[in-house]
Amino acid sequence: MNWRLAAIPVTLIPILIIAIQFDIKIEDVLAIGLFPFAGAVVAMLIKLGLQGVKFAYITRKYLGNFDSFFKLVGVRVGSEFIKFTTPMFIGAEFVVIYYLHKKGAKPAKSAWIAIMDIVTEVFAAGLLSIMAGIIALLSGAYVVAAVILATSIIITSLWMIMFFLSSKHTFQIPKILEKLVKRFGKEKGAQAIDKTNTWMEEVCVMSRENLKTSESKKIFTVSFLFSLASWSFYGISFMIIAMGTDFTINAFDSIMAVMGANAIGNLPITIGGSGLAEFGIVAYLNNLDPFAFEITDGIVAWDAVIGWRIATYYVPIVITWLLLVKLALSRISKPQAT
Repeated sequence: MNWRLAAIPVTLIPILIIAIQFDIKIEDVLAIGLFPFAGAVVAMLIKLGLQGVKFAYITRKYLGNFDSFFKLVGVRVGSEFIKFTTPMFIGAEFVVIYYLHKKGAKPAKSAWIAIMDIVTEVFAAGLLSIMAGIIALLSGAYVVAAVILATSIIITSLWMIMFFLSSKHTFQIPKILEKLVKRFGKEKGAQAIDKTNTWMEEVCVMSRENLKTSESKKIFTVSFLFSLASWSFYGISFMIIAMGTDFTINAFDSIMAVMGANAIGNLPITIGGSGLAEFGIVAYLNNLDPFAFEITDGIVAWDAVIGWRIATYYVPIVITWLLLVKLALSRISKPQAT
């Protein structure tokens, strides 16, 4: 975990480069104003809170009165720290699986809950990002649109296909990977492969048992709506920041711009999408060529983008870290198997 903390300063490098390149000073960012900045932070925290509520809802639907509702919310919000410090925004699911298992839930059921959570998250984000990509395409921003659509369609399709195929097919570790692990890992490698294959089989069995039930369809639908709402709050965070500048943007365009930037930030190039998200939102709003960063008067400026990034990434990363350590990674009592 310490390497993740050490990685956070690395994410500042793209922002520093932008600031130096375009002569952006601290006072330029501060000129946005306290209230717009605080409003953007609140919008982002609502986004995280809705993710937590969704996770608590899914967990309690499958495990009953399993744990404190608010603790489940806190654990899910804390798990976002892993996504903030990982290329391509992955990893939070491992935290919630670990937590649920340590609290007494079976590994397969813990994994199923995490999968339901992340699939609805990816599905909602994917649809919004695809909408943003189509709008960018119609606006003539062909390169930006191509990146957004390619990233969104590939990631969304991969997750959805794997999710629904799991109810018809039992997935196992690919044979090539299995041979490599057993060859270099010897006995321990073989044991790890056997345990992983057993776990994947159990998850697929749960998928077959649950996906066709009306209750699971309801859980999926409600969770998807929670995800749409949470991503929408993330989207309007930029509109709130923009209120402190001369740039005016409505809620829909703000959501589309942020989700387009989110898709670009999903490229597994930098930690937490640092630099990519900032470029993405500017490129989307200004129909930029990917190699032309000049911004003319009257449109979104880099100081607003940097202010938005601080409010929606660096402030939440502190909060999620505290919740992760306090709740998800603290000593967990195991009341009973579920």
